[in-house]
Amino acid sequence: MSLFGLGSRNQKTFRPKKSAPSGSKGAQLQKHIDATLGSGNLREAVRLPPGEDPNEWLAVNTVDFFNQVNILFGTLTEFCTASTCPTMSAGPKYEYRWADGVTIKKPIEVSAPKYVEYLMDWIESQLDDESIFPQKLGTPFPNNFLDVVKTIFKRLFRVYAHIYHSHFQKIVSLKEEAHLNTCFKHFVLFTWEFRLIDKGELAPLYDLIESILQL
Repeated sequence: MSLFGLGSRNQKTFRPKKSAPSGSKGAQLQKHIDATLGSGNLREAVRLPPGEDPNEWLAVNTVDFFNQVNILFGTLTEFCTASTCPTMSAGPKYEYRWADGVTIKKPIEVSAPKYVEYLMDWIESQLDDESIFPQKLGTPFPNNFLDVVKTIFKRLFRVYAHIYHSHFQKIVSLKEEAHLNTCFKHFVLFTWEFRLIDKGELAPLYDLIESILQL
């Protein structure tokens, strides 16, 4: 079983798994990720490989983290419902509203599963847009690429924050906490390495993040 594999009961994903950007570079970087993750050294796994384009590295990892969160949330869809989680929250102090700036311009209050559905649809549309995530090797990345990646990671963090605050006991009962913690540790180390999420956004899980980073 791979580091991010789940038991057979949990192969249900929220939506089909996405592949890394095509072209030899994307496949090559994906192999590097798999090899370094296999070593178990997550701090090493997140670092930009020598001589690689930072944007290519961000692109391949964005797809990877999207897939990880997809799989994790997929194990909770029967427990995270509009009735159990009427708002997308991370404890009593933090509530997230949805807006994508295009079809929904003014933030709206939605249930947690609806928020995640909107989010995954939005991320998928970004990943499928070749003007943002080029599929052909050598095609330049847009000037706003880092901003898009930061927004994706900021919003993926909110899914982790909701899972930890609202569903951790269920994760424990499913014996998946080690998997969740490893995925989140990998996510935190990557976002910290590339400064992708503002510190204020991390507040709902900051104690856990501090322990991961050993600040």
